[in-house]
Amino acid sequence: MRSRSLLGVLLTACLVTAFIAILPPVSADNLVKTDFQKESFSKTVDYFDYARAWALLHGLPVPSNHWHAYVYMTYINKMGLKILYTGLRNISLANQAYLTIPMQTLLMHFKTGTSNRDALVSSSFLMVMGFNDTTQSIYTDSPDRNDTLWASFSFGLNLNQLFNSTFPAFNSKSEVFPLTSSEDGLVWKWGMKYTNLTALWITTHITEGNETNPSRPWGLAMYDELTFNYTLTIDPDTHTATIHQDYAIGRMRNLWIFGGWLLFIPIYNHYNSTGCYAYGKQLSNQTIYDFLQEHNVKMSIVNFQTSVMIDRTTYSTSASGQNVTGKEVFVSNSSISTYADDGEKIFDAAFGTKNTYNLFNYTADPTESTYQTYNASTRTTEISGYAKNRDLFGAHRKFSQYLPLILANMYPNLYQKAKENIANMTKADCLYLISYPNYSGYRIEHDPVYTIYFAPTTGGPNSTLGTLIVLGIVAGIIIAISAVILKRKGSKKPSLPPTGQSTPPSPPPTI
Repeated sequence: MRSRSLLGVLLTACLVTAFIAILPPVSADNLVKTDFQKESFSKTVDYFDYARAWALLHGLPVPSNHWHAYVYMTYINKMGLKILYTGLRNISLANQAYLTIPMQTLLMHFKTGTSNRDALVSSSFLMVMGFNDTTQSIYTDSPDRNDTLWASFSFGLNLNQLFNSTFPAFNSKSEVFPLTSSEDGLVWKWGMKYTNLTALWITTHITEGNETNPSRPWGLAMYDELTFNYTLTIDPDTHTATIHQDYAIGRMRNLWIFGGWLLFIPIYNHYNSTGCYAYGKQLSNQTIYDFLQEHNVKMSIVNFQTSVMIDRTTYSTSASGQNVTGKEVFVSNSSISTYADDGEKIFDAAFGTKNTYNLFNYTADPTESTYQTYNASTRTTEISGYAKNRDLFGAHRKFSQYLPLILANMYPNLYQKAKENIANMTKADCLYLISYPNYSGYRIEHDPVYTIYFAPTTGGPNSTLGTLIVLGIVAGIIIAISAVILKRKGSKKPSLPPTGQSTPPSPPPTI
């Protein structure tokens, strides 16, 4: 019960202005229909207005008028290939309270390379997950249901006022990397960086019958950064496009391990690069990196992929032909390929092209200018234990149920397929884990590669689908976050100070 109180305090701190660091709002641009007549755009948009309009049109829960959400968006419409990227920068429940939650999604629409049929592929970064191999571990160096697992819930707040102790001042923020292109328009780059992230590590169980229990936080960690860089390269001659997703998990600077409660005071040990402390007193010289290495704590990330076609079903296999949907298959040195049911390949997620990662040992080199290379471990996993985990993936589940609406009025057949698949994680093409067994809390850099097989066109940009995708995805993200916030607060809207009468938002453009 006391551990539940700790999580409740921390989550409440995310929602109550008195406990949240006062952060400057992100500057927002306007999104207009003519944007999609362009070949590309890159901007940050306050999308709560669009979410409210979308919710009203479709009878969904309407976010409070005081809420704002800033989403960094890039859109590329080149040679019939449409790529939409969305990254959540921050959200606010009042004019002065901002919360940082990393969310990243890529949505790709294209005509398939051989049969020229519509295909929709979605790829999402779900979370960072720590793990520890146990003596009953099924897969060494890869998180499985017999290991000790810690889900990482990231947010941004100042913890000083909560504990009146040694927690440092907190200033989480996000930075965007503008969309750029080569002169011929065949190479595009963009990205996003979260800095000074705080993550609550929650002991979790990824099994079909045992969901995460958020009442048992194991620790609280602070990272330098979480960075995503994307490079899209279009090759019209081979009818392919590749996306390099280069990301970095910054070194862990602080770690608080919770050991219980003394009345209303949490008992914890605080580890950093100089030693172990408790309430201002040094207990030992054991650093955060010593602690993580001694307890063999390892790092992994969780990703989710799904695909939809109008008149075909899809399936995904490893390079050796093994079915990876809901299966546990190692793909470290190969790839996951997605096909139409008649055998046409539409998408690849490749791991063998770069099956190693770089680890920057801060203890040996505080400048982090040198690194060692280790093998990453990548495998697909059973889906039901993740898909049914409401606490762990509640936001993603709620987000996905709105995604099919973007196609309802344009492609009824594709909408039905999307409704049956994208909105249901249990029907995912694959859910895969990339693991980094050598960790110790140091900075990690890695870069998997995605390949799209499409039919290039020579016509101008097509604006219709782009507009539908943008409005649907971002509105879905924001409404999903709103639903989670309402759930955390007992399904009651927060009482917020008035900000004056605002102009009613315009509905999404009619296509």
